[in-house]
Amino acid sequence: MTINISSQVKDLRKKIGLTQIEFAKRVGVGLRFLRELEQGKTTVRMDKLMQVLDFLGCYLEIKKK
Repeated sequence: MTINISSQVKDLRKKIGLTQIEFAKRVGVGLRFLRELEQGKTTVRMDKLMQVLDFLGCYLEIKKK
C-alpha cells in the first residue's frame, strides 16, 4: 500500500492544531518548503523532510518489493 507523504504530513499538522506558519517555525523549515511538501512537490529536500517527520514522531521506511 502506498501512502502519500504530503497528505499524511498535512493531516498530522492539522491534528496537532498548528497552521503552516506555526508548524514551519517549530520544525525549523521554511514556509515555502512546507507548502510545497503538503502540495506533493516531488523534489523536496530529504534532510528537511526527515526534520518534519522527526518532529511528528514519524519515520520513513523503504522496502524492497
